[in-house]
Amino acid sequence: MGVKQYVVFLVGGDEFGLEIEKVSIIERMLEIFRIPNTPGYIEGLASLRGKVHTIFNLRKRFHLPCPEFNEDNRIIIAKTSDDSVVGLIVDSVREIVKIDESQFEPVPSALSSVRDKFLSGTAKIDDRLILLLDLDKVITEEDIPPEKPAKKVSAKKAEKS
Repeated sequence: MGVKQYVVFLVGGDEFGLEIEKVSIIERMLEIFRIPNTPGYIEGLASLRGKVHTIFNLRKRFHLPCPEFNEDNRIIIAKTSDDSVVGLIVDSVREIVKIDESQFEPVPSALSSVRDKFLSGTAKIDDRLILLLDLDKVITEEDIPPEKPAKKVSAKKAEKS
């Protein structure tokens, strides 16, 4: 595994890391269009450089209090393992760090809170503990709208079947 780079960001006072290979862009807050009947942690849709992305609020996803957005908030545009591109609202982005495989630790089995089921592990850097986010656990297939809506069968064709 060697050394990997991570984008380190804050959510609710904790430091999280996301593999830099998964990150496309880090943006200031964008105009977000709410979507009715979606889970509360999905803020809505935002248009960026001609593409529309589903935007997730990590505070809401982790069941944390959600204050008003401010100038420190950022949207991390990232790619899941199935190549879906999503936006993650975080409190702030701190830095990019290199983490050696010797600094990685698995998530302790004693941790069972909702937030901890979204982690792939932890990394200790000096006196800091960085929680490594598993994007595919945070964003499920059901959360991402399909690229093309399923074709509707007309009423006449359905009657013949």
